[in-house]
Amino acid sequence: MDTEFEATGCPMNRRRFLTRVGAGAAATALTVGGSSGVAFADAATEAELAAARDSTAFFGRIFPRLPPFATPSKALTEALTDLGRPGGLMDAKDDHSQGPIPLITDPALRINNPDNPNHTAGTTFFGQFLDHDVTFDVTSALNVPTEPRTTRNERNPRLNLDSVYGGGPRSSSHLYAPGDRAKLRIEHGGLFEDLPRTSDMTAIIADPRNDENMMLSGLQAAFILFHNHAVDLVRSDHAATAERQHDFARAHRLTMWHYQWIITHEFLPQIVGQALVNDIFRNGRRFYRPADGKPVMPVEFQGAAYRFGHSMVRPSYRANLAGDNGGPFFGFTFDPALENEPDPDDLVGGFRAPRRFIGWQTFFDFADTQIRRNKTIDTRISTVLFNLPLSTIATADPPAALPQRNLLRGVTWSLPSGQAIARRMGVAALPPGDFPELTVYGLGLEASTPLWYYVLREAQLVEGGLRLGPAGGRIVAEVIIGLLQLDPASYVNAQTRWRPTLPTRSGAVTGTFNMADFLTFAGVDPISRGQ
Repeated sequence: MDTEFEATGCPMNRRRFLTRVGAGAAATALTVGGSSGVAFADAATEAELAAARDSTAFFGRIFPRLPPFATPSKALTEALTDLGRPGGLMDAKDDHSQGPIPLITDPALRINNPDNPNHTAGTTFFGQFLDHDVTFDVTSALNVPTEPRTTRNERNPRLNLDSVYGGGPRSSSHLYAPGDRAKLRIEHGGLFEDLPRTSDMTAIIADPRNDENMMLSGLQAAFILFHNHAVDLVRSDHAATAERQHDFARAHRLTMWHYQWIITHEFLPQIVGQALVNDIFRNGRRFYRPADGKPVMPVEFQGAAYRFGHSMVRPSYRANLAGDNGGPFFGFTFDPALENEPDPDDLVGGFRAPRRFIGWQTFFDFADTQIRRNKTIDTRISTVLFNLPLSTIATADPPAALPQRNLLRGVTWSLPSGQAIARRMGVAALPPGDFPELTVYGLGLEASTPLWYYVLREAQLVEGGLRLGPAGGRIVAEVIIGLLQLDPASYVNAQTRWRPTLPTRSGAVTGTFNMADFLTFAGVDPISRGQ
């Protein structure tokens, strides 16, 4: 769910992508303007837009006065490396020899990966998609203390879907249909839709990370189709050719606002609880308050708290019910041993075959019995994340275990301890007795715990792993809500009383909208596909 998670097998990694197209071209900002309320700026204002984007293009801090959780040292590096190593304390030790299906269906094989009854399996990947919409760090060095204000964020920190739209039809014309610049490119590579691709199967998208795994590439395709159907809808509202110049802007606004509604009314309540969401909207943000009033990506979110999603990843999933010669397609999230196969048995992105599509009834609630549950949030991480292919890491440098990388990222950003942040927030800090396993390192980590590890343990102990705890939850909720509140083009600012205007799965416009409704409007739902 964060900038390290792209290590799930994308054949074009961050380094290759940025070399070929340039970081700036992939992340040109959206702006407000035009008679429709939201539009992409024309060439005459591109220099002004670039200057505005540069003002929020670097990382920042929420708690600049809190000290780092520990002093960098060889002993600290060794301790964090041991804590996150394969087979170590954080490894769920999934038995991959049993195959992907038993790891889903046999409770005895997933004792360390228990179900979260409040989440569906898609919560993980929607959260990862959101992450790729707001943060992308390609330069900071792992385990080397770095000032966030000197490190560029290659994503625009606004929930405006620039990971889908790029810079818009003018600046990112390669993303748009040649015969209709209001619509995004989409292709069909198997039984159903697929991302547009080059001859070597590299996805032609604004952010290469959204082709890391089949679930993400499926979401990217769904957002493309949703936008294209929104274009058709806005065109049906007017007949005059002169009005067509605003088709893209209106469709973008429909797509963006329904996406933002899902974030605030479905996703955030799932991961932090409705009470906290209500409190922030009613009483304001207490800690994420950028001094200049412009959205900026804080490292407490990017480098630790939002990486809670790594804990929710399961070792394997059912991609669809009938794509594999008429049967279900099950696979490990990824398997590095299958890297060179043309249609691998894992769920890595970057390949095209009839069975490589997502049956969304597994991942979101379409009111049937096929739904699968998410994993709880805790300090046990699925074994698939302890052996990432080095070719998918930007620097191609070890470690290849994602937990090790997350822990060492706390050193990169000199992050405060979870306890220090909890005390600063005025919530009960977890005592050293809640981290007995950390005493073995002799560094006091049980009393001054790396923020990522603390957030996971807090969720596990305080909320039973069903949602984030008070410190982790407030960081995540305040930042996400803050990104909306600090963006004049978001629905919470542009139309404060706005409610969804598109129909739900029932066909009626109810003023409510969730991911199952979103996928239905996109035409990738089980009924539309006959699946």
